[in-house]
Formats: sequence, structure tokens, C-alpha cells
Amino acid sequence: MPQKTALFKSASWPKYKNPDKPLVVDLFSGIGGFSLGFEQVGFRTVLGVDFDSSALETFRYNHPHSDALQLDLSDSDAVSRLKSRIRRQHVDVLLAGPPCQGFSLTGPRNLEDPRNRLYLAALETVRTLQPTAFIIENVPGMKTLYGGHVLSDILDRIDGMGYSTSSGVLTAADFGVPQLRRRLIILAIKGRGLDVSLPKPLLKPAEYVSCADAIGDLPSRSDDLGQEVDDYTSPPLSAYQRSMRRGSTALHNHVATRHTELVRSVIRLVPEGGNYKDLPPGIGTSRRFNEAWTRYHGEKPSRTIDTGHRNHFHYKWDRVPTIRENARLQSFPDQFVFLGTKTEQNRHVGNAVPPLLARALARHVNKLLGR
Repeated sequence: MPQKTALFKSASWPKYKNPDKPLVVDLFSGIGGFSLGFEQVGFRTVLGVDFDSSALETFRYNHPHSDALQLDLSDSDAVSRLKSRIRRQHVDVLLAGPPCQGFSLTGPRNLEDPRNRLYLAALETVRTLQPTAFIIENVPGMKTLYGGHVLSDILDRIDGMGYSTSSGVLTAADFGVPQLRRRLIILAIKGRGLDVSLPKPLLKPAEYVSCADAIGDLPSRSDDLGQEVDDYTSPPLSAYQRSMRRGSTALHNHVATRHTELVRSVIRLVPEGGNYKDLPPGIGTSRRFNEAWTRYHGEKPSRTIDTGHRNHFHYKWDRVPTIRENARLQSFPDQFVFLGTKTEQNRHVGNAVPPLLARALARHVNKLLGR
């Protein structure tokens, strides 16, 4: 097992300009966390595709040598428009993280349901572009949804296109991400009868990167909310922090939320690593569900970063994490700048694939392809 220092030593900002690098197309790209991890290993993102214009604004800013296309992949002509955008370039890896809202508990339990056009579009894009490899990322629940029928349907369709596959649930913390995020991964390589696998964990639980390892160097924001572009006030205190800061000359997106005194008084009552169950009777009753009033533990990875910002709190300070803190917990380097409103930024960070998890997948794809 590599030590944490060695694991993060090579986590540099990607170099975009080599035209001979293998090409990636990122479907449902959002801000591009998935493709960023591949770029860190030596791939080049030729195109990011998403319906969310605000997410693509951040994608364009941080992937300046990549094309970006705002497109609803459920449209009947979406795949042909996508193909024309990349012209005749061969795509080495196709990445896709389509949403799963279309799988209704009462509707038809297969991909032919019109609400599942995004999945069909992703698979149709594979059929059209014929990438050497492709990866589908989704929530773990898809593995058992409808008794596994949905996953089986997807795998059958992939097999019918001449790809060999492997699927399973990966934990981001196993690959250096300071977050207990679990995701279903379907990895496919073109060709039948190939020995395809998923990457093995790089870290044992005792070696996981903690919240303090990830964000302990950032200003507390106890006395002021901060500003969108600011200075670091302390040196990095861990290998992970040094990795995230590499190449960054300013601190971006580290602006605290202004809480009412009532909210702050409730947060103070939540112990490190605790949640709403640790509050006194009658306190914090406005939120009573699994993730409510959750305070992170400084010596452990965070819970899964979500698309909101009201339920999780800093392990030490009485406030929700800033955009930069959540980005660190997602393994975005400090050079990655988030644009848009704070609500949009929170959604974009929460929806993203952690770059370090993506990087592990990219290295594994290289290995499977003999690179």
C-alpha cells in the first residue's frame, strides 16, 4: 500500500497542449471532475457535454483547451450533433454519469421507458463513437434497483455492442479522497472475452485522508465571511494540502455562510462526528432525518458531499463548509475555480465525480489497455 505522501505527490494540474494524448469525451460532464482526473494522468478532454449552462461555464473556465457543448441528450438529434462536434477524431474513453430519476417505482422497469432517454443516449453515443473504453458512474442503489434488473439491462446492451465489462461499487476514500462517497462504476473495454476489472483500493481505512488532513489549513472564517479571492493564512499542514495547493497562488471560493445566532447555537451543541440525534430534546426539531445537523469528524473522512449546504457542518467551526472546503473534500485542487451563484456552486461540487477517484480509474484504464 502506498503511503499518503507518495499517493498525492504526482497530483499536478494537467497539461493540455499535447495533441497526441488519448482523447476523452465527458457526457453529463457538469464542471468536469471526471475528465479532470483523466487529464491528470495524461488524457486530453476533447469535449464536455451537459444541459446545465452554469456548470459548463465553470467547465470552460477550468478546461480552457477543451470544447464544451450545451445539449439535452434526450433530444432525438443529440447524438448526431455530438458526433459532428468532435468531427472525425477517435475517442479513446467516453465518460458518462447520467441521472437516474427516470426509474419510477411504478413505471416500466427497463430502459425503453421514455424517461430513461438519457441512459439510452449514453449507450447510443457509445454505439456511434465506438470508444476504446467507456465508464458509467452512478449511485450505488442502481446495482440493486428492481432486483438488479436495470443494471442487467445496461450490461446486456453493452455486451451486445461488443464490449467486455466489469461493474461494482467503489469507495472514494480508498483512492485518497477525504470522503466516504460510494459510487457504482461500470467499466467497459472494446472487445469480447477480455479480462476487465475495477481498480483495487490504494489505501486501507487506517490510512484514509481525514477532514483535518484536507481542510485544516484553511482560514476559520470565524471573524469574517471572507472573499471570493483571498490569501492563504497558514502553510499546508499535510501531504494532501500540499497537493491541493500545488500551483495555486490565491485562495478561491472560501466564503463562509452567514448563519443566524439561533442556527449557530444549535450547531454548537452537536459534538464532533455527531448529528441531530445528539441534540437535547426539543432542539433542532426542524430537521429530523439521517443527514440533519451532521458535524464532520476531524480525524475521519467526511460524509458524502451533497448538492445543498444546510445539513453538514465543519468539524471545528460552527458553520457549514465553504465551497472551497467541500471542493477539497471532493479532491478538487485549489487551482480549480467555481463560478456562478453559491447555490449553483454547491450543486456543482456535490454532483461532481471526485478527480482523485477518476484519476485512479484513468490509471487503471491505461493498465488494461497496456499503456
